[in-house]
Amino acid sequence: MIPHPASALLISDLHLTPSMPLTAQRFFDFCEKDVKEVEAVFILGDLFEYWVGDDASSHSPFLQEVKRALANLSSKTKTYYMHGNRDFLVGTDFLKKTGMTLLPDPCVADIGGQVYLLSHGDALCTADVGYQAFRTWVRKSWVQRLFLALPIGWRRAIANHLRSNSHANYQRAANASFADNRIKTNVTADACAAILRSHSCSQLIHGHTHLPGHHQEHLGDLSWQRWVLSDWDLDHPEGAPPRANALLVNHQGVRALDLIKS
Repeated sequence: MIPHPASALLISDLHLTPSMPLTAQRFFDFCEKDVKEVEAVFILGDLFEYWVGDDASSHSPFLQEVKRALANLSSKTKTYYMHGNRDFLVGTDFLKKTGMTLLPDPCVADIGGQVYLLSHGDALCTADVGYQAFRTWVRKSWVQRLFLALPIGWRRAIANHLRSNSHANYQRAANASFADNRIKTNVTADACAAILRSHSCSQLIHGHTHLPGHHQEHLGDLSWQRWVLSDWDLDHPEGAPPRANALLVNHQGVRALDLIKS
């Protein structure tokens, strides 16, 4: 399936959680107000800070509110969802109840008459060998079945432990060498070139790295454009300026939107 909307908004890396109420409210407003002029919305992963199974959402008033917002969004606008590294366990039950269509990663989309390759982006960070090994294991269906068979409390404890370890490792790496850490946590040209060549595309849109921007790149005889979606965070102004961006894609091309100022 190749989506063919004339116009679309693309977002990723909202990391929705009850502890970030301002970010969540901006997402609820987005679902209600910002999508009226486009034919489709693409959520390219990490909508949630973590996801431990569709059954866990029924125990959370916050996730129930998110579910209602997504169902409302899908009733007005075709909504596509791609798994991220935090929410790859979002399953068929949640997708059905929210009306979203799951996309593979990567996925080719024709938007406004232009062909784009869409990805969450974590699979492109091939310089981080340890993470790629971890990613391979947790994406195995039998590992996921074992995890989802655990009690919800255990799953949440494991998810919180993994998040804590990930943050601690990132901080240690950042303190050791900022430049090396930026290389390790960013996509590589080799990985981008490989998936673009395999899908016969020259335009790539992804999230994950929290390094929004537009890049003209090349490797060997292959040239491409790459757009990176921002993460969303309106709750930690002490760490960085509040941010909530989207990409508007239509027949005119790609344009970044600042959803805080809009």
